[in-house]
Amino acid sequence: MRPVSSHRSRHARSRAKSAVSVGLLLLLGACTVGPDFETPAAPSVDGYTSDGRAGATVGADVAGGGPQRFVAGRDIPGEWWKLFRSRTIDALVAEALRNHPDLDAAEAALRSARETALSEGGALLPQVGLTADQTRLGVSPAQSGMRGKGSVFDLSKPSVAVSYDLDVFGGERRKIEGLEAAAENQRFQLEAAQLTLTANVVTTLIADASLRAQIAATRDIIRAETEQLELLRKQFALGAVAQTDVLLQDSNLAQSKAGLPVLEKQLAQNRNQLMAYLGRLPSEDKGEHVSLGELRLPGELPLSLPSSLVRQRPDVLAAEESLRRANAQIGVATANMLPKLSLSAAFGSQALSPHELFGAQTAAWNLAAGVSQPLFRGGSLLHAREAAIAGRDQAAAQYRSTVIKAFQNVADCLRAIQADAKILAAQAEAERAAARSLEISRNQFRIGGSTWTTVLTVDQSYQNARIARVKAQAQRHADTVALFQALGGGWWNRVEETPAAEPRPSVAQVVR
Repeated sequence: MRPVSSHRSRHARSRAKSAVSVGLLLLLGACTVGPDFETPAAPSVDGYTSDGRAGATVGADVAGGGPQRFVAGRDIPGEWWKLFRSRTIDALVAEALRNHPDLDAAEAALRSARETALSEGGALLPQVGLTADQTRLGVSPAQSGMRGKGSVFDLSKPSVAVSYDLDVFGGERRKIEGLEAAAENQRFQLEAAQLTLTANVVTTLIADASLRAQIAATRDIIRAETEQLELLRKQFALGAVAQTDVLLQDSNLAQSKAGLPVLEKQLAQNRNQLMAYLGRLPSEDKGEHVSLGELRLPGELPLSLPSSLVRQRPDVLAAEESLRRANAQIGVATANMLPKLSLSAAFGSQALSPHELFGAQTAAWNLAAGVSQPLFRGGSLLHAREAAIAGRDQAAAQYRSTVIKAFQNVADCLRAIQADAKILAAQAEAERAAARSLEISRNQFRIGGSTWTTVLTVDQSYQNARIARVKAQAQRHADTVALFQALGGGWWNRVEETPAAEPRPSVAQVVR
């Protein structure tokens, strides 16, 4: 018999070895191969344009002609379209967000991506399974060893099996990290879809208002030219004007009338597009619209700091998550080259009758540990890792391209808004000058001081100036919408976010 002290010493050494083994296992389990993802730094610039800050715009004495001032560093409201102060816009944007099927598809894709990540997270936990077999066996006399006698009996075998693949080098965690990045990418794709939809609804309503104003102006012109034609015909009957003047006016009126169906076609197609954004069919058009005079051009425009833009634009954030996923794939490919450890255990019972299953003599169990190491795969694992590195480099380049495009969009909008204000001021002045010139030329024609050809030329200039002024009014509103979209749309300031936009903790996060 061994001394008690020797037994205790041996037991202590055994416990120490077990503690070391567990500690080593935990240390290995904490190892995660592959590069850790680092959020790309924002571009180190102070402004969006080459001249630094964007100044205030000029004003014009027409509807929608007020000056606009850029406020650097001011945040964008979550419902930026309300700055136009139109209940119709508010209602139709809300309807589009409720009904558009593309948003439903994007939300479903987001749920699917998140559930996929959660499903993969189960690989970090032990897998437990239950099996139960009931077998009826017949043994022949030859098998039983008893001549002339066989036997028939039942065998019950319930068992619980546990298996655990140790994520020693973090390959599974990198895979989950990639799936979580894919889910976040889908989240920002949803935000981008919502931003695009709201901007399209407002822009389409502005285009609708512009076309209606152009149609109204064209009808006014047709009405005035029709009255002028009737007057010329009466004057021709009295011999006061030549027939060529009547024919010229008739041709001018026909040209004005020919332009009306073009505008009406554009309006109808624009309405169909608006219905599609609202999730309606074209036949479900209820006629909701806004007028240019109804819209209120925002006087102060929030302008995010350049360092904040990359944290606001959904497309930039989606590209960042694509980069994070590509970066995680390097870890997955690296772990595939390293050993894999697994543990398994099973405990059950085997008995000839169910009531004997839980007896002391019927227990059956096993414990196993395994390790596998790829030795030769023809270089496939190495090339897979190199491909993952190249994929990460590609995603990084695409991210930089997306950032450059984002800054370009903002710079374009700033230039457009400043130019729009100047164009509207010039077009308003041109319209007033053309109206005065038309009045003077008509008066001169009445007293014989001018030809009707001159009057028609001036009249055409007035028509063009009036239509151009309407387009310039609409363009100021449209480019203001484009600026809000270019800056990210303020989705981070929404009071009520859809449940699909709120991330849930993953299994990997719970385990960590």
